[in-house]
Amino acid sequence: MKKKTSKQLKITLVRSTIGCIAKHKATAVALGLRRTNHSVVHADTPVIRGMIDNIRHLLKVEEV
Repeated sequence: MKKKTSKQLKITLVRSTIGCIAKHKATAVALGLRRTNHSVVHADTPVIRGMIDNIRHLLKVEEV
């Protein structure tokens, strides 16, 4: 039986969180994004997609 591989998303913070509301800053930190042009890789889950959708104006998202 084959294991089901989940898709991975590379998420990059391309705009600063300075001047953003606190909820958006907290979402960026929860995704693991610390500074501008910092990238992280996460599994493509509904929870992660919801967080991305919340701050989509600050991010660049690519499938890996």
